[in-house]
Amino acid sequence: MKNQLIIVLIITILSTSCASRKNLVYFQDEPIEAGILVSEPEQLVYKPDDILTINVSALDPDTVRPFNLPVVSNNTNVGLNAQANLQVQSYLVDYDGNIQFPVLGTIKVSGLNRTELTSLLTERISTYANDPIVNIRLANFTITIIGEVANPGTFTIQDERITLLEALGMANDLTIFGERKNVLIIREIDGKKKFASVDLTSIKTVNSPVYYLQQNDVIYVEPNKAKIRSSTFNQNNAVLISAVGTLTTIVAIFLANSK
Repeated sequence: MKNQLIIVLIITILSTSCASRKNLVYFQDEPIEAGILVSEPEQLVYKPDDILTINVSALDPDTVRPFNLPVVSNNTNVGLNAQANLQVQSYLVDYDGNIQFPVLGTIKVSGLNRTELTSLLTERISTYANDPIVNIRLANFTITIIGEVANPGTFTIQDERITLLEALGMANDLTIFGERKNVLIIREIDGKKKFASVDLTSIKTVNSPVYYLQQNDVIYVEPNKAKIRSSTFNQNNAVLISAVGTLTTIVAIFLANSK
């Protein structure tokens, strides 16, 4: 009788702790047919609170010097390393979507992507300088990854293009307790929060409209059922094991005395 109780207990524990392959493996369905197009990344559209670095160059540097913000030092140390501490100033897009650009004055950048803003500035600066080259970079492109990932947090992206899978890679992937069939993407569009769900077990994920991430996207990986069950089990497992052990001992003693 005692052995039977122990076997039942072991089977119960194992059955509640096992995870199915379907709950863990990515891209379980058929591969995408050769040559099919995946979703193309959309160019980022600038909006209020974006921080832009804009550099203007030309064959004659003197002609475009007035269109560049002065370079400043990010500390007060003076010495051999002073040059390494120099930093290019940036433009903060204000609440109305504007920046104050040298010589040109107020420039409306909200709603424009990099190509459009580059073309606009190049055309305006060409009035003062020959063949200007305008280089624009979004300095505060960040994404936030929370939930069941190995390294949650907010990450700054050096480029203006990143996929959902690349982002999860930056967070060192989902934990074994992450719900792979329902990864939530939270995105702000025109001041309103939008939500999308992605199934990482399907290869069709790469065709999702949110596969390429945007500025300030939030990725939330919810816990799977195994995690939820284990969180409750772990809080009480010591008590349960003690109770089962005590009960087993009592039954064994009772059976021994009844012989």
